[in-house]
Amino acid sequence: MPTYLVTGAAGFIGHWLAARLLDAGAQVVGLDNLNDAYDPVIKHWRLAQLERRAGFRFARADITDRSCLDAEFKRARFAAVFHLAARAGAPQSVARPGAYISANAIGTQHVLDACSAHGVEKLVLASTSSVYGASEHLPLHERGDTGRPRSPYAASKLAAEALAHAHHHLHGLAVTVLRYFTVYGPAGRPDMSLFRFVRWIREGQPITLHGDGSQSRDFTYVSDIARGTVAAEPVAGFEVINLGSNVPVALSDALRLIEECLGRKALVRRVAVPRVDVPATWADIDKARRLLGWQPETSLHSGIEEMVRWYEDNRGWARQLALP
Repeated sequence: MPTYLVTGAAGFIGHWLAARLLDAGAQVVGLDNLNDAYDPVIKHWRLAQLERRAGFRFARADITDRSCLDAEFKRARFAAVFHLAARAGAPQSVARPGAYISANAIGTQHVLDACSAHGVEKLVLASTSSVYGASEHLPLHERGDTGRPRSPYAASKLAAEALAHAHHHLHGLAVTVLRYFTVYGPAGRPDMSLFRFVRWIREGQPITLHGDGSQSRDFTYVSDIARGTVAAEPVAGFEVINLGSNVPVALSDALRLIEECLGRKALVRRVAVPRVDVPATWADIDKARRLLGWQPETSLHSGIEEMVRWYEDNRGWARQLALP
């Protein structure tokens, strides 16, 4: 069976992706540095679910340390690398831009170099809808303008994309860049809005809502994202592909769905919209349908129900997670 490297395997999407590869019978080496960019308790929980599985091996390593990467590439022959390790979150990147450049740009260059040095022929690179900035041309197409990032996070992910293209051009490594749109679901990141809303409403705490909640997001369920990421592995050459739901939803409407699933009303505290925020995201997914045979399957209502169910099942410790 093939062996794959998943960087960022203790992360939200990395955890789901590694589980999907294991379900298909593959061997998976999961690499993560388990940093404290958000509460590492949930990272350890995700990792524990993977370490119970046959075919999974964990390597604690940092992609900014090339020697650590080389050690893992020497231990196994990887059929492909799924590179999801990154510093995520636009608001947090404002305070620590250097950490984002180091992890997302320099770290990605190290992964690219390791792939070519050790004979790996395919890299799937996780990117983000944040690279589109506040574009008014909706839905957002892969050929759209990405020249106006609104945060160090977005700029660092654009740098990773550019480095991947340059490496493909110079060394022939096949690269598929996947731009993820507002991923949510069970065991999600505690710095993201839907996780925070579930936690705050369930615990009877006031929620923080940016502005009036009219900004819309293309919420995409994590298992759909994992399925699309696996589907990108056979794609040849260099491609950039959106993965989104293609159904933008106002934040206030998503909040109402969470209230409905929890059977509780939110206590809303409104604050100013951060400068890094964008009014809307909406993915054009025609290319994903054409090249990957992929489209989302999970409605926002169903996905939020699964989020709420996971939170209730894990509430004993999840309610104590630090929220950035």
